This record gives sequence, structure tokens and C-alpha cells, in this order.
Amino acid sequence: MSELRKDPVSKRWVIFSEERGNRPNQYDKENEEEHNSTEDISKCPFCEGKEKKSGDEILAYEKIHNREPNSPGWWVRVLENKFPALTSKGATLKKGVGIYDKMSGNGRHEIIVETPKHYDNLPDLGENEIEKVIYAYRDRYTDIAKDNNIKYILIFKNFGRDAGASLEHSHSQLIATPVIPKKVETELHGAKDYYRFRDRCVFCDIITQELADNERIIEENELFISFVYYAGRFPYEIWILPKQHSAKFELINKKEVKDLASILKNTLQRVKKLLGNPHYNFVIHTLPIKENDTFYFHWHIEIMPKLTKVAGFEWGTGFYINPVLPEVGAKYLRECKID
Repeated sequence: MSELRKDPVSKRWVIFSEERGNRPNQYDKENEEEHNSTEDISKCPFCEGKEKKSGDEILAYEKIHNREPNSPGWWVRVLENKFPALTSKGATLKKGVGIYDKMSGNGRHEIIVETPKHYDNLPDLGENEIEKVIYAYRDRYTDIAKDNNIKYILIFKNFGRDAGASLEHSHSQLIATPVIPKKVETELHGAKDYYRFRDRCVFCDIITQELADNERIIEENELFISFVYYAGRFPYEIWILPKQHSAKFELINKKEVKDLASILKNTLQRVKKLLGNPHYNFVIHTLPIKENDTFYFHWHIEIMPKLTKVAGFEWGTGFYINPVLPEVGAKYLRECKID
């Protein structure tokens, strides 16, 4: 059973999960090879035909009508993580230990297997396939949000070993936590301060500024905009936002899913082609489940290619050294030809 402990100085919660220590070591650091050549595909539990090895599915979008659960014939499958950071066993128990605070590791940790095809990743999929992945994100979010023990749900993707992926088959993850993560709290507080001062959503103003400057935009469509972030911590850090104000990702509608799938595919294709298929992370930041004041926040996706290492200066100061100006990075991405 995992537990959370609170740092009394930074107010940050840390998850201690012994189950995570049982994960197989997928990559030998002394013999690192290129991505897509490190894994024996015959052992991949996420491939079509291996459904019994991956555990019971929570949700599946099916290609075959009346398909039996945990069998071939699917577009997307959602599974419980076999090595979860948090589990849904029991209620959330809070306890003080002297000056310290801790609580039981109550939550959820799920895997969204994005495709039955082992070597295809998100930018390789058709837009209709990516739409199904986004619907899986939304549907699992909506279902888990009914649990009163859960305060926040983070949907994220790790692509490649440098980004933390232990299996190469294309997948995303969902972790539901009994507290609001510190990073999200920082964004919420900053957005609230801006709203109090200007009576406007800071993210809406960012979109207006990006459209006016027209220097950092990678591409846009009717409902979404993709741009290299003005104060990005990492080279080619990209944000994707809905153009119309929307605080809650789970309220995404059919037209928005279609446009998001299109801009996400194209953005990741540009990253893949220009930067040589780099390892990357992306996260979806949305308003916490029980927060009803939707005026000040704006859900968004942050994409962070792993092109530099976070080292002592960054850890010690919180400053980041980014060697690529966002305006330059955006120009290269815009000019990159994609299919």
C-alpha cells in the first residue's frame, strides 16, 4: 500500500509506492539502444492478441461488434496499472506524526493503450484513432471524478525511456490523487491572482497575445491553437489550448475532440520530424474536480521534448536554462513539412 507524505517546508506531497519498485527494468543503462529496438515485441503485454497478459480492461473502444472483453478487435483499451503509484483500496486515512502529515495512498492509476499496433505512436495514428484516445481520456476522467476521495486527475504521456516510459508500446496514463498537486496549485494561484487584478483569464489573454504577435504559433484550427510557450522551461516546450474559454477538460465536445485530435497529431508530427523523434512528456492540466469557479482557469496540454537535462542549477534554484528561443523554435516547427 502506498502513502503520501507532506513536506512541511515546500507544502509538496510525495508519493511513496513500494509497488512501483517492483516494475521490470525495461532498459539496461549500460547498453542503451535506439527506441523501437530495445524491446522484444513477443513479450509486449499491450499488443493485440496479448490481452490476457495485460489484465482485465476497464474500458475498450471496439472494432468488432459484440466483442468479448479482453480479446482482439479494439481501437483503445484502458487497464489498471499492474505497478500502481496509488490504489483504490479503502478510504483515505490522514494522520499526523509529530510535525509531519501523511495519508494513505488512495487513488487510481490506469493505462490507456492507444493502439493495438506496437510500433505506431500518436503522431503515426489517423485523426479518427486519436479521437478515440481523447474520448477514452474524457470517459475515464468523468467516471473517476465521481469518487469523493479524489481531488485531482492528471492525464499524461511518457514517450521513450528518457521521458520515463518503461514499455515502448504507445500508451498514456491517468493518475487520480487525493490532493491537488503542487505544480497545479501554483498554476491555479497564478491564474487567480491575474483574474483578481485584471478580471480576465490569463490563458485567454495569452491566446490573444500569441495571435497578435504571431511569432510563436506553430499552427491553429477553428477551435485550438498550438504554440511554443513564451517562457518555456525546455527547448520546444509547446502548449495547446482551446481558443474559447474552457476550464474543464472533461466537458470537451465532439467538435472539440475532432479539432484537438487534428492539432495534436500535426504538432507531434512536426516535433517528430524536426527533432528526430525525441522522447517527450505531455500533460493535461485542468481545473480540479470539485472547483466550481471556472472563470479564471483554462485547461491546456503542455508538451515537453526531452532535449536537455535538468541538473544542479535547476534543482537548486528553480530556474531553467533554455538554449532555444521560443520564436526560433516555432519558426523551425512551422517550416517543417509534414504529410
